[in-house]
Amino acid sequence: MTDLFCSAQQADLVLRGTITGKDRESYVEVPFEVGASVVRVTVDFSYTGRDQHTTIDLGLFDGERFRGWSGGNKSWFTVSETDATPSYLPGPIRPGTWKLILGVPSIGDGVKSEYVATIHLQRSGEAPAASTFSRAPLRAGAAWYRGDLHMHDAHSDGSCLSQSGAKVPCPLYKTVEAATARGLDFIAISDHNTISHYDAMRELQPYFDRLLLIPGREITTFEGHANVYGTTEFIDFRLEKGHVSIDDIQRQTEKLHGMFSINHPGLPSGSACMGCGWAAKDTDYSRVGAVEAINGGTLDGPMSGVAFWQEKLNRGFRLTGVGGSDNHNATMDPQAHSAVGYPATVVYAAELSERAILEGIRTGHVFVDVQGTRDRGIEFTAQADGKTVMMGDAIAPVAGANVHLVLTMNGLEGAHAEVIRDGEVTTLLDASVVKEHTETREFDYEADGKRHWVRVNVRAADGALLILGNPIYLNL
Repeated sequence: MTDLFCSAQQADLVLRGTITGKDRESYVEVPFEVGASVVRVTVDFSYTGRDQHTTIDLGLFDGERFRGWSGGNKSWFTVSETDATPSYLPGPIRPGTWKLILGVPSIGDGVKSEYVATIHLQRSGEAPAASTFSRAPLRAGAAWYRGDLHMHDAHSDGSCLSQSGAKVPCPLYKTVEAATARGLDFIAISDHNTISHYDAMRELQPYFDRLLLIPGREITTFEGHANVYGTTEFIDFRLEKGHVSIDDIQRQTEKLHGMFSINHPGLPSGSACMGCGWAAKDTDYSRVGAVEAINGGTLDGPMSGVAFWQEKLNRGFRLTGVGGSDNHNATMDPQAHSAVGYPATVVYAAELSERAILEGIRTGHVFVDVQGTRDRGIEFTAQADGKTVMMGDAIAPVAGANVHLVLTMNGLEGAHAEVIRDGEVTTLLDASVVKEHTETREFDYEADGKRHWVRVNVRAADGALLILGNPIYLNL
Protein backbone atom coordinates (compact mmCIF):
# COMPACT_ATOMS: atom_id res chain seq x y z
CA MET A 1 0.00 0.00 0.00
CA THR A 2 1.35 3.45 -0.91
CA ASP A 3 0.45 6.92 0.38
CA LEU A 4 1.12 9.99 -1.75
CA PHE A 5 1.76 13.44 -0.28
CA CYS A 6 2.35 16.59 -2.29
CA SER A 7 4.17 19.64 -1.07
CA ALA A 8 2.35 22.95 -0.84
CA GLN A 9 4.02 24.08 -4.07
CA GLN A 10 3.17 20.81 -5.89
CA ALA A 11 6.89 20.47 -6.62
CA ASP A 12 7.83 17.57 -4.35
CA LEU A 13 6.27 14.17 -3.88
CA VAL A 14 6.81 11.81 -0.96
CA LEU A 15 5.91 8.18 -1.64
CA ARG A 16 5.77 5.83 1.33
CA GLY A 17 5.04 2.13 1.49
CA THR A 18 5.74 -1.19 3.13
CA ILE A 19 7.53 -4.23 1.70
CA THR A 20 6.91 -7.62 3.33
CA GLY A 21 7.81 -11.24 2.73
CA LYS A 22 5.02 -11.62 0.20
CA ASP A 23 6.90 -9.19 -2.06
CA ARG A 24 10.07 -11.32 -2.10
CA GLU A 25 11.35 -12.08 -5.62
CA SER A 26 8.86 -9.70 -7.18
CA TYR A 27 8.77 -6.17 -8.62
CA VAL A 28 6.61 -3.59 -6.87
CA GLU A 29 5.41 -0.68 -8.99
CA VAL A 30 5.08 2.72 -7.31
CA PRO A 31 3.31 5.20 -9.64
CA PHE A 32 3.56 8.99 -9.51
CA GLU A 33 2.45 11.83 -11.73
CA VAL A 34 4.73 14.16 -13.69
CA GLY A 35 3.26 17.45 -14.88
CA ALA A 36 3.59 19.20 -18.21
CA SER A 37 6.16 21.81 -17.16
CA VAL A 38 8.61 19.42 -15.47
CA VAL A 39 12.12 19.26 -16.96
CA ARG A 40 13.91 17.07 -14.39
CA VAL A 41 12.88 14.22 -12.09
CA THR A 42 15.07 13.50 -9.06
CA VAL A 43 14.51 10.57 -6.71
CA ASP A 44 15.94 10.03 -3.22
CA PHE A 45 15.14 6.52 -1.92
CA SER A 46 15.61 4.92 1.48
CA TYR A 47 14.24 1.90 3.32
CA THR A 48 14.46 0.14 6.67
CA GLY A 49 15.44 -3.45 7.40
CA ARG A 50 18.95 -3.49 6.00
CA ASP A 51 20.16 -4.84 9.34
CA GLN A 52 17.80 -7.79 8.78
CA HIS A 53 19.30 -8.48 5.34
CA THR A 54 16.50 -6.81 3.41
CA THR A 55 17.47 -5.65 -0.08
CA ILE A 56 15.35 -3.43 -2.34
CA ASP A 57 16.60 -2.63 -5.83
CA LEU A 58 15.55 0.48 -7.74
CA GLY A 59 14.52 1.27 -11.31
CA LEU A 60 12.37 3.71 -13.29
CA PHE A 61 9.91 3.72 -16.17
CA ASP A 62 8.39 6.88 -17.58
CA GLY A 63 4.95 6.80 -19.20
CA GLU A 64 6.39 5.36 -22.41
CA ARG A 65 9.65 3.54 -21.82
CA PHE A 66 12.29 2.14 -19.51
CA ARG A 67 14.54 4.88 -18.07
CA GLY A 68 17.01 2.90 -15.99
CA TRP A 69 17.90 0.36 -13.34
CA SER A 70 20.44 1.01 -10.59
CA GLY A 71 19.63 -2.02 -8.51
CA GLY A 72 20.99 -1.57 -5.03
CA ASN A 73 24.01 0.58 -5.91
CA LYS A 74 22.32 4.00 -5.82
CA SER A 75 19.84 5.56 -3.44
CA TRP A 76 19.66 8.82 -5.41
CA PHE A 77 19.35 9.58 -9.11
CA THR A 78 18.20 12.30 -11.48
CA VAL A 79 17.01 12.30 -15.10
CA SER A 80 16.42 15.15 -17.52
CA GLU A 81 16.36 15.65 -21.27
CA THR A 82 20.11 16.36 -21.37
CA ASP A 83 21.63 14.28 -18.58
CA ALA A 84 21.01 11.50 -16.13
CA THR A 85 22.77 9.70 -13.30
CA PRO A 86 24.71 6.70 -14.67
CA SER A 87 22.36 3.68 -14.77
CA TYR A 88 19.62 5.96 -16.12
CA LEU A 89 18.83 7.40 -19.54
CA PRO A 90 18.48 11.07 -20.41
CA GLY A 91 15.53 11.98 -22.55
CA PRO A 92 12.38 14.08 -22.76
CA ILE A 93 10.43 14.44 -19.52
CA ARG A 94 6.96 13.73 -20.85
CA PRO A 95 3.95 14.30 -18.62
CA GLY A 96 1.97 11.36 -17.38
CA THR A 97 2.20 8.47 -14.94
CA TRP A 98 5.76 7.37 -14.15
CA LYS A 99 6.67 4.35 -12.05
CA LEU A 100 9.41 3.50 -9.63
CA ILE A 101 10.18 -0.21 -9.86
CA LEU A 102 11.22 -1.81 -6.58
CA GLY A 103 12.89 -5.19 -7.01
CA VAL A 104 12.90 -7.31 -3.86
CA PRO A 105 15.54 -10.06 -4.00
CA SER A 106 15.74 -10.48 -0.26
CA ILE A 107 13.46 -9.99 2.73
CA GLY A 108 12.88 -12.38 5.62
CA ASP A 109 9.56 -13.92 6.64
CA GLY A 110 7.82 -11.70 9.15
CA VAL A 111 10.04 -8.71 8.30
CA LYS A 112 8.55 -5.38 7.30
CA SER A 113 10.55 -2.77 5.41
CA GLU A 114 9.27 0.79 5.27
CA TYR A 115 10.43 2.75 2.23
CA VAL A 116 10.38 6.46 1.45
CA ALA A 117 10.88 7.89 -2.04
CA THR A 118 11.24 11.67 -2.08
CA ILE A 119 10.76 13.00 -5.60
CA HIS A 120 11.61 16.52 -6.70
CA LEU A 121 10.02 17.71 -9.94
CA GLN A 122 12.11 20.56 -11.26
CA ARG A 123 10.29 22.94 -13.53
CA SER A 124 11.67 24.96 -16.39
CA GLY A 125 13.69 27.94 -15.22
CA GLU A 126 14.36 26.71 -11.70
CA ALA A 127 17.97 27.21 -10.63
CA PRO A 128 19.81 24.43 -8.77
CA ALA A 129 20.20 24.84 -5.02
CA ALA A 130 23.98 24.43 -5.29
CA SER A 131 25.16 23.01 -8.62
CA THR A 132 23.68 21.20 -11.59
CA PHE A 133 25.90 18.13 -11.26
CA SER A 134 26.59 18.09 -7.51
CA ARG A 135 24.08 18.20 -4.69
CA ALA A 136 26.29 20.12 -2.25
CA PRO A 137 29.17 22.59 -2.50
CA LEU A 138 32.48 20.89 -3.25
CA ARG A 139 34.20 23.16 -0.75
CA ALA A 140 32.82 25.37 1.99
CA GLY A 141 34.04 28.85 2.79
CA ALA A 142 34.73 32.07 0.93
CA ALA A 143 37.94 32.03 -1.13
CA TRP A 144 39.47 32.90 -4.48
CA TYR A 145 38.62 29.98 -6.80
CA ARG A 146 40.44 29.42 -10.10
CA GLY A 147 38.82 28.12 -13.25
CA ASP A 148 38.47 28.07 -17.02
CA LEU A 149 35.23 29.25 -18.61
CA HIS A 150 35.72 28.32 -22.28
CA MET A 151 36.68 24.84 -23.56
CA HIS A 152 35.71 22.38 -26.28
CA ASP A 153 35.86 18.59 -26.62
CA ALA A 154 34.45 15.75 -28.72
CA HIS A 155 30.92 17.13 -28.41
CA SER A 156 31.91 19.98 -30.74
CA ASP A 157 35.24 20.68 -32.45
CA GLY A 158 37.80 19.59 -29.83
CA SER A 159 40.33 17.08 -31.11
CA CYS A 160 43.49 15.29 -29.99
CA LEU A 161 45.61 12.30 -30.99
CA SER A 162 44.32 8.80 -30.34
CA GLN A 163 46.41 5.95 -28.88
CA SER A 164 47.63 5.14 -32.39
CA GLY A 165 48.34 8.77 -33.26
CA ALA A 166 45.27 9.56 -35.33
CA LYS A 167 43.49 12.88 -34.94
CA VAL A 168 40.13 12.13 -33.31
CA PRO A 169 37.39 13.95 -31.39
CA CYS A 170 38.90 14.45 -27.93
CA PRO A 171 36.84 12.84 -25.14
CA LEU A 172 35.56 15.21 -22.49
CA TYR A 173 37.33 13.40 -19.65
CA LYS A 174 40.70 14.47 -21.11
CA THR A 175 39.70 18.12 -20.55
CA VAL A 176 38.67 17.34 -16.98
CA GLU A 177 41.96 15.53 -16.34
CA ALA A 178 43.95 18.48 -17.73
CA ALA A 179 42.04 20.92 -15.51
CA THR A 180 42.73 18.74 -12.48
CA ALA A 181 46.42 18.53 -13.32
CA ARG A 182 46.55 22.33 -13.53
CA GLY A 183 45.00 22.65 -10.08
CA LEU A 184 41.83 24.40 -11.19
CA ASP A 185 38.81 24.58 -8.91
CA PHE A 186 36.10 24.85 -11.57
CA ILE A 187 35.57 24.57 -15.32
CA ALA A 188 32.75 25.23 -17.74
CA ILE A 189 32.59 23.05 -20.85
CA SER A 190 31.23 25.27 -23.63
CA ASP A 191 30.68 23.17 -26.74
CA HIS A 192 29.14 24.92 -29.74
CA ASN A 193 25.34 25.12 -29.48
CA THR A 194 24.96 21.51 -28.37
CA ILE A 195 23.78 20.28 -24.99
CA SER A 196 24.94 16.67 -25.43
CA HIS A 197 28.01 17.01 -23.18
CA TYR A 198 25.99 17.45 -19.99
CA ASP A 199 25.39 13.71 -19.65
CA ALA A 200 29.15 13.06 -19.68
CA MET A 201 29.66 15.84 -17.12
CA ARG A 202 27.01 14.25 -14.90
CA GLU A 203 28.96 10.99 -14.96
CA LEU A 204 32.35 12.59 -14.25
CA GLN A 205 31.41 14.96 -11.42
CA PRO A 206 31.22 12.37 -8.57
CA TYR A 207 34.74 11.13 -9.33
CA PHE A 208 36.26 14.60 -9.82
CA ASP A 209 34.92 15.81 -6.50
CA ARG A 210 37.48 18.59 -6.09
CA LEU A 211 36.75 20.16 -9.49
CA LEU A 212 33.39 21.83 -9.99
CA LEU A 213 31.85 21.15 -13.41
CA ILE A 214 29.59 23.98 -14.57
CA PRO A 215 27.23 23.51 -17.53
CA GLY A 216 27.99 25.86 -20.41
CA ARG A 217 27.54 26.08 -24.13
CA GLU A 218 28.83 28.50 -26.74
CA ILE A 219 25.91 30.10 -28.52
CA THR A 220 27.54 30.27 -31.95
CA THR A 221 25.83 32.60 -34.41
CA PHE A 222 26.74 34.41 -37.61
CA GLU A 223 26.85 37.67 -35.61
CA GLY A 224 28.93 36.60 -32.63
CA HIS A 225 29.63 33.93 -30.05
CA ALA A 226 28.53 33.99 -26.41
CA ASN A 227 28.80 31.47 -23.61
CA VAL A 228 25.76 30.67 -21.50
CA TYR A 229 26.42 29.19 -18.07
CA GLY A 230 24.20 27.67 -15.42
CA THR A 231 21.42 25.91 -17.34
CA THR A 232 21.11 22.68 -19.30
CA GLU A 233 17.91 23.58 -21.12
CA PHE A 234 17.98 24.20 -24.88
CA ILE A 235 18.40 27.78 -26.10
CA ASP A 236 17.74 28.42 -29.78
CA PHE A 237 20.94 29.74 -31.38
CA ARG A 238 19.56 30.39 -34.90
CA LEU A 239 20.05 34.15 -34.88
CA GLU A 240 18.36 35.14 -38.12
CA LYS A 241 15.08 36.54 -39.34
CA GLY A 242 12.37 33.94 -38.99
CA HIS A 243 13.98 32.16 -36.06
CA VAL A 244 15.23 34.16 -33.07
CA SER A 245 16.59 37.63 -32.31
CA ILE A 246 19.40 38.49 -29.92
CA ASP A 247 16.66 39.74 -27.60
CA ASP A 248 15.03 36.29 -27.70
CA ILE A 249 18.32 34.60 -26.80
CA GLN A 250 19.06 36.98 -23.95
CA ARG A 251 15.53 36.77 -22.54
CA GLN A 252 15.58 32.97 -22.69
CA THR A 253 18.94 32.91 -20.89
CA GLU A 254 17.58 35.23 -18.22
CA LYS A 255 14.41 33.15 -17.82
CA LEU A 256 16.56 30.06 -17.20
CA HIS A 257 18.72 31.89 -14.63
CA GLY A 258 21.72 31.48 -16.91
CA MET A 259 24.56 33.95 -17.39
CA PHE A 260 25.30 35.42 -20.83
CA SER A 261 28.98 36.13 -21.56
CA ILE A 262 30.25 37.53 -24.86
CA ASN A 263 33.25 35.63 -26.28
CA HIS A 264 36.33 37.00 -28.08
CA PRO A 265 34.60 40.21 -29.23
CA GLY A 266 37.82 41.69 -30.59
CA LEU A 267 38.21 39.09 -33.34
CA PRO A 268 37.33 40.02 -36.91
CA SER A 269 33.95 39.00 -38.25
CA GLY A 270 32.42 38.60 -41.67
CA SER A 271 34.10 36.50 -44.34
CA ALA A 272 37.44 36.59 -42.48
CA CYS A 273 35.98 34.78 -39.50
CA MET A 274 32.22 34.36 -39.69
CA GLY A 275 30.67 35.32 -36.37
CA CYS A 276 33.94 35.41 -34.45
CA GLY A 277 33.75 39.06 -33.40
CA TRP A 278 30.65 40.47 -31.73
CA ALA A 279 28.37 42.18 -34.26
CA ALA A 280 24.90 41.32 -32.95
CA LYS A 281 22.77 44.43 -33.37
CA ASP A 282 20.38 45.46 -30.60
CA THR A 283 22.34 43.61 -27.92
CA ASP A 284 21.00 44.60 -24.51
CA TYR A 285 24.23 44.99 -22.56
CA SER A 286 22.32 45.29 -19.31
CA ARG A 287 21.56 41.58 -19.81
CA VAL A 288 25.21 40.68 -20.42
CA GLY A 289 26.91 39.27 -17.35
CA ALA A 290 30.50 39.15 -18.60
CA VAL A 291 32.83 39.77 -21.51
CA GLU A 292 35.75 37.52 -22.44
CA ALA A 293 38.42 40.21 -22.21
CA ILE A 294 41.20 37.62 -22.41
CA ASN A 295 40.93 34.67 -24.80
CA GLY A 296 43.67 32.05 -24.96
CA GLY A 297 44.10 32.58 -28.68
CA THR A 298 44.60 36.35 -28.52
CA LEU A 299 45.65 37.10 -24.90
CA ASP A 300 46.58 40.81 -24.70
CA GLY A 301 47.16 41.30 -28.41
CA PRO A 302 45.41 43.73 -30.75
CA MET A 303 42.45 41.33 -31.15
CA SER A 304 41.84 40.84 -27.43
CA GLY A 305 38.48 41.76 -25.97
CA VAL A 306 39.86 44.45 -23.65
CA ALA A 307 39.05 47.44 -25.85
CA PHE A 308 35.49 46.20 -26.48
CA TRP A 309 34.98 45.57 -22.76
CA GLN A 310 36.35 48.94 -21.66
CA GLU A 311 34.24 50.80 -24.22
CA LYS A 312 31.14 49.22 -22.65
CA LEU A 313 32.37 50.16 -19.18
CA ASN A 314 32.73 53.75 -20.35
CA ARG A 315 29.10 53.64 -21.50
CA GLY A 316 28.05 52.79 -17.96
CA PHE A 317 27.56 49.02 -18.23
CA ARG A 318 28.97 47.08 -15.28
CA LEU A 319 30.27 44.05 -17.18
CA THR A 320 32.71 41.62 -15.61
CA GLY A 321 35.91 40.95 -17.54
CA VAL A 322 36.70 37.22 -17.64
CA GLY A 323 39.13 34.92 -19.38
CA GLY A 324 38.82 31.60 -21.19
CA SER A 325 41.36 29.33 -22.81
CA ASP A 326 39.08 28.45 -25.76
CA ASN A 327 40.92 25.14 -25.65
CA HIS A 328 40.30 22.68 -28.48
CA ASN A 329 42.93 20.08 -27.53
CA ALA A 330 43.11 18.99 -23.92
CA THR A 331 46.46 17.24 -24.44
CA MET A 332 48.41 20.28 -25.63
CA ASP A 333 51.46 21.60 -23.73
CA PRO A 334 50.15 23.17 -20.48
CA GLN A 335 52.40 26.21 -21.04
CA ALA A 336 51.01 26.94 -24.49
CA HIS A 337 48.46 29.67 -25.07
CA SER A 338 44.97 28.16 -25.06
CA ALA A 339 46.00 25.16 -22.97
CA VAL A 340 43.33 24.24 -20.42
CA GLY A 341 43.45 26.96 -17.75
CA TYR A 342 45.60 29.37 -19.83
CA PRO A 343 44.24 31.93 -18.97
CA ALA A 344 42.38 31.28 -15.71
CA THR A 345 39.47 33.27 -14.33
CA VAL A 346 39.81 33.72 -10.58
CA VAL A 347 36.56 34.35 -8.67
CA TYR A 348 35.98 35.33 -5.08
CA ALA A 349 32.99 33.23 -4.10
CA ALA A 350 31.21 32.24 -0.91
CA GLU A 351 31.84 28.54 -1.62
CA LEU A 352 32.78 26.19 -4.42
CA SER A 353 29.38 25.70 -6.01
CA GLU A 354 27.92 26.63 -9.37
CA ARG A 355 25.55 29.16 -7.87
CA ALA A 356 28.30 30.86 -5.84
CA ILE A 357 30.83 30.97 -8.69
CA LEU A 358 28.32 32.50 -11.10
CA GLU A 359 27.22 35.01 -8.47
CA GLY A 360 30.86 35.95 -7.92
CA ILE A 361 31.25 36.55 -11.64
CA ARG A 362 28.04 38.57 -11.86
CA THR A 363 29.21 40.85 -9.05
CA GLY A 364 32.65 41.34 -10.65
CA HIS A 365 34.68 39.82 -7.82
CA VAL A 366 37.09 38.55 -10.44
CA PHE A 367 40.56 38.89 -11.87
CA VAL A 368 42.18 37.04 -14.78
CA ASP A 369 45.47 35.21 -14.32
CA VAL A 370 46.61 35.36 -17.92
CA GLN A 371 49.16 32.53 -17.70
CA GLY A 372 47.00 30.34 -15.49
CA THR A 373 49.41 29.94 -12.59
CA ARG A 374 48.54 28.38 -9.24
CA ASP A 375 49.34 31.38 -7.04
CA ARG A 376 49.49 34.73 -8.83
CA GLY A 377 46.81 37.09 -7.72
CA ILE A 378 45.69 40.51 -6.61
CA GLU A 379 43.30 42.06 -4.15
CA PHE A 380 42.22 45.60 -4.94
CA THR A 381 40.05 47.64 -2.57
CA ALA A 382 38.84 51.21 -2.20
CA GLN A 383 37.76 53.04 0.93
CA ALA A 384 35.72 56.22 1.21
CA ASP A 385 33.37 57.58 3.85
CA GLY A 386 34.08 54.58 6.06
CA LYS A 387 33.04 52.06 3.40
CA THR A 388 35.46 49.52 1.89
CA VAL A 389 34.72 47.77 -1.39
CA MET A 390 36.51 45.28 -3.65
CA MET A 391 36.69 44.72 -7.41
CA GLY A 392 33.21 44.72 -8.92
CA ASP A 393 31.71 46.88 -6.17
CA ALA A 394 30.75 50.55 -6.20
CA ILE A 395 31.15 53.53 -3.92
CA ALA A 396 29.80 57.07 -4.27
CA PRO A 397 32.32 59.63 -2.94
CA VAL A 398 31.30 63.26 -3.24
CA ALA A 399 33.50 65.80 -5.00
CA GLY A 400 36.64 66.49 -3.00
CA ALA A 401 36.38 63.30 -0.92
CA ASN A 402 39.49 61.20 -0.50
CA VAL A 403 39.38 57.66 -1.87
CA HIS A 404 42.05 55.39 -0.40
CA LEU A 405 42.99 52.48 -2.66
CA VAL A 406 44.99 49.41 -1.65
CA LEU A 407 46.53 46.86 -4.03
CA THR A 408 48.00 43.62 -2.71
CA MET A 409 49.93 41.44 -5.17
CA ASN A 410 50.93 37.79 -4.67
CA GLY A 411 53.44 35.75 -6.67
CA LEU A 412 54.30 38.68 -8.94
CA GLU A 413 57.96 39.32 -8.20
CA GLY A 414 59.66 41.28 -10.99
CA ALA A 415 56.38 42.63 -12.34
CA HIS A 416 54.86 46.09 -12.05
CA ALA A 417 51.31 47.38 -11.65
CA GLU A 418 49.40 49.99 -13.60
CA VAL A 419 46.16 51.72 -12.65
CA ILE A 420 43.57 52.19 -15.39
CA ARG A 421 40.89 54.85 -15.03
CA ASP A 422 38.13 54.98 -17.66
CA GLY A 423 40.36 53.06 -20.06
CA GLU A 424 43.48 55.19 -19.70
CA VAL A 425 46.69 54.36 -17.83
CA THR A 426 47.21 56.80 -14.95
CA THR A 427 50.09 57.93 -12.77
CA LEU A 428 48.15 57.19 -9.59
CA LEU A 429 50.60 54.39 -8.83
CA ASP A 430 54.30 54.31 -9.63
CA ALA A 431 55.53 51.52 -11.87
CA SER A 432 58.27 50.28 -9.55
CA VAL A 433 59.09 46.57 -9.66
CA VAL A 434 57.48 44.19 -7.19
CA LYS A 435 60.22 42.69 -5.01
CA GLU A 436 58.41 40.50 -2.47
CA HIS A 437 56.17 37.46 -2.92
CA THR A 438 53.40 39.43 -1.22
CA GLU A 439 53.56 43.16 -1.63
CA THR A 440 51.04 45.93 -0.92
CA ARG A 441 50.81 49.35 -2.54
CA GLU A 442 48.54 52.12 -1.26
CA PHE A 443 47.57 55.40 -2.91
CA ASP A 444 44.92 58.09 -2.72
CA TYR A 445 42.57 59.60 -5.27
CA GLU A 446 40.57 62.80 -4.92
CA ALA A 447 37.04 62.21 -6.13
CA ASP A 448 35.39 64.71 -8.46
CA GLY A 449 31.83 63.47 -7.86
CA LYS A 450 31.54 62.17 -11.44
CA ARG A 451 31.15 58.66 -12.79
CA HIS A 452 34.41 56.73 -13.18
CA TRP A 453 35.80 53.22 -12.95
CA VAL A 454 39.26 52.24 -11.76
CA ARG A 455 41.02 48.92 -12.19
CA VAL A 456 44.51 47.39 -12.13
CA ASN A 457 46.72 45.51 -14.56
CA VAL A 458 49.97 43.79 -13.56
CA ARG A 459 52.60 43.41 -16.28
CA ALA A 460 55.89 41.57 -16.62
CA ALA A 461 59.17 43.44 -17.24
CA ASP A 462 58.68 42.99 -20.99
CA GLY A 463 55.17 44.45 -20.80
CA ALA A 464 53.32 41.15 -21.11
CA LEU A 465 50.01 41.20 -19.25
CA LEU A 466 50.04 38.87 -16.24
CA ILE A 467 46.95 39.96 -14.31
CA LEU A 468 43.84 41.77 -15.52
CA GLY A 469 41.74 43.19 -12.71
CA ASN A 470 38.08 44.18 -12.70
CA PRO A 471 36.91 47.71 -11.92
CA ILE A 472 35.85 49.42 -8.77
CA TYR A 473 33.06 51.80 -9.76
CA LEU A 474 32.79 55.39 -8.55
CA ASN A 475 29.36 57.02 -8.60
CA LEU A 476 27.90 54.37 -10.89
